[in-house]
Amino acid sequence: MKLKSIIFSLLLALSLPVAPVSAEVNFDTPITMTVNQTLIKTDSEPFLYRGTTYVPIRFVSEALGAESVSWDDKKAEATIVQEGKTIILPKNKSIAYVNGKAVNINGGSKLVNDRVYVPVRFVAEELSCVVDWIFDTYTVDIKKGGVTVPQELIATRSYTDDEIYWLSKIIHAESRGEPMDGKIAVGNVVLNRVKSREYPDTIYGVIFDRANGVQFSPILDGSIYQRPYGDSVIAAKRALAGEEKVGNCLFFLNPKTAQSNWIIKNRPYYTTIQNHDFYL
Repeated sequence: MKLKSIIFSLLLALSLPVAPVSAEVNFDTPITMTVNQTLIKTDSEPFLYRGTTYVPIRFVSEALGAESVSWDDKKAEATIVQEGKTIILPKNKSIAYVNGKAVNINGGSKLVNDRVYVPVRFVAEELSCVVDWIFDTYTVDIKKGGVTVPQELIATRSYTDDEIYWLSKIIHAESRGEPMDGKIAVGNVVLNRVKSREYPDTIYGVIFDRANGVQFSPILDGSIYQRPYGDSVIAAKRALAGEEKVGNCLFFLNPKTAQSNWIIKNRPYYTTIQNHDFYL
């Protein structure tokens, strides 16, 4: 199957219940795409806009098996064809046409950086897919019978869903109310400990480490088991992907609430992010 020439790359959006996000397009939120539980590599990064997730069109034709996708520059509309069904998606309209019938689209199409974006739940379901949103990992999960993802679209990554799960939990428990940089920094500390010979070599092991006493207060008060907010999931994924805010720091504390000053007396100070001081 060959993709027709596209002047503008069209992206599809998934309107799903996620945590509140900025009204502006946000390319910093790492969205995972899976088709039949296979991780998808996209030609452009997905993004969030007013609670809607947007992802690249190429995955519609190549990963979901649409017969053709084309863009008409004069009419400013994209056309997707699959099994006798034609879906037309006009630019900047909250409407689509399925075999000539007008259908409202939640979120509408958008033009960002000379690319056209439209809602994907509508398109995926029109292509007989089942679509779900996995909040714990910020994953768009799509299932469709008879579809095998081409090898060139299969993505790999250095971390697992379980690592996202536990890292987001400790970030949430330790840094509610902190800015995104502060949340990522807490994730950095946990990951730095995973890499250090002085601590366990897994995220779960670091969080629940008791070799020298409980390391994180949320283990004692039980807040580690609370479900994290979306910004903590985002921070966890950004930290796991390599984003770094505090170098090689292994410690942090809130000097206003800390019950011990051992870190202050024994470790080199590195930086402060809002309410947390970070130490090497």
